[in-house]
Amino acid sequence: MSILNSFVDKFVSVITLDGRVIVGTARGIDTTGNIILEKCHERVFSPEGTEVVPLGLYVIRGDSVGIIGQIDTDAEAEMNVEELRAEPLSATIL
Repeated sequence: MSILNSFVDKFVSVITLDGRVIVGTARGIDTTGNIILEKCHERVFSPEGTEVVPLGLYVIRGDSVGIIGQIDTDAEAEMNVEELRAEPLSATIL
């Protein structure tokens, strides 16, 4: 899990296996891959626009994480997330 630890204290996006997109600051990652996010929100995509749902402090189980990546905070600041239009992601079965 040492690669995951490089995301601690970084602004990240996590896509879960059920298709959710959760964005926030990673505060901790344990040996089973559970991720603790602070000041986070879920982005619910639709063809009409993106809904931003505040979650606050949130724990994502390691076995439900599909992908995690660091977000460029400068690019994020320039983007109006609520204007993004996209089909929602579908669940992934492993």
